[in-house]
Amino acid sequence: MLTQIKNLATKLAPRLIEIRRHIHSHPELSGQEHQTAAFVAGVLSSCGLHVQEAVGKTGVIGELEGKNKDTGLLAIRTDMDALPIQERTCLDYASRSAGIMHACGHDVHTTVGLGTAMVLAELGEHFDGNVRFLFQPAEEIAQGANWMVEDGAMENVRAVLGVHVYPSIVGGSVGIRYGALTAAADDVEIVIIGESGHGARPHEAIDAIWIAAQVITNLQQAISRTQNPLRPVVLSIGKISGGRAPNVIADQVKMLGTVRSLHPETRSALPNWIEKIVANVCQTYGASYELNYRQGVPGVQNDPVLSQLLETAAREAWGTDRVLILPEPSLGAEDFSRYLEYAPGAMFRLGVGFKEKQNYPLHHPQFEVDESAIVTGVVTLAYAAYKYWHYS
Repeated sequence: MLTQIKNLATKLAPRLIEIRRHIHSHPELSGQEHQTAAFVAGVLSSCGLHVQEAVGKTGVIGELEGKNKDTGLLAIRTDMDALPIQERTCLDYASRSAGIMHACGHDVHTTVGLGTAMVLAELGEHFDGNVRFLFQPAEEIAQGANWMVEDGAMENVRAVLGVHVYPSIVGGSVGIRYGALTAAADDVEIVIIGESGHGARPHEAIDAIWIAAQVITNLQQAISRTQNPLRPVVLSIGKISGGRAPNVIADQVKMLGTVRSLHPETRSALPNWIEKIVANVCQTYGASYELNYRQGVPGVQNDPVLSQLLETAAREAWGTDRVLILPEPSLGAEDFSRYLEYAPGAMFRLGVGFKEKQNYPLHHPQFEVDESAIVTGVVTLAYAAYKYWHYS
């Protein structure tokens, strides 16, 4: 069966590259994936899958029925949205939409999902189980998984598999991570409230900008001395705004940041920990504050059994040299974790790095992928799905 899957994927390779380049040329932002969704639905329909559109607003579901229709569903999830980045790759198939780019590889994810559907549909009577393909919108704003779940995407799902490109490992390699794959990602908003005054007489005012700087410094210093270094926390203030004129002491500053953590116990303590530091700084300098801490998506915890399934499938397909056991998680976030609240799941890393040229990181305007990895992703997922139903 593995040989048949590899032969089908190899035969489809030119078409899959064509699909990927089409999607790459026509990126759409989170929640606006209308043309991408229509394209995906068309490809799935042409393979004979039952297709549902407008799931999770702009998402698509394709269902493939195996011989045993009453066995529940294996879900395979890929995402479709792009980022608000101006592409600078100079590729022939570069983005045609100003300021929008597939800089996180979701064009590859979508193509791998479609290729897996094409291959499994071709297996026909040789495939026992039922597969639900989830083509998700709005992963970049961590909302799409919620939307899909609310529209019933996880009903009757027994397990879910996912894939994410990884430019740090060579194209065609597969990275397996047991346990924590990504971090929980939360948002924090801090408003420092002081009193305005003349820029020449700061002692008569309460300088919100200076106090905000003290808050940022204290938070960063406190991480290194009050948080367990074996349980990492990253707090980054990404936006700060305040003040009205260069000669007026600012009376208010708003800061927006992201907070990343790997351990649930650490995560639960962070809101109070942050507020205590902010409160102490403000009290010292006579300011007040407002703080809003919003929990975002939890971290992805890969199921050990499904991780083993992916590892075994990849090793049998590609050999030991092309399968890496990743020693560390990422502090990036993935709303794939929302699906894991309803069924066990695992996501693997698909190597897309070039051997002999510079590899730019995810979210970079010059991010490129080794397209040979598409077949690797398709075979790995298709064979894992086959093994799930035939050996579970």
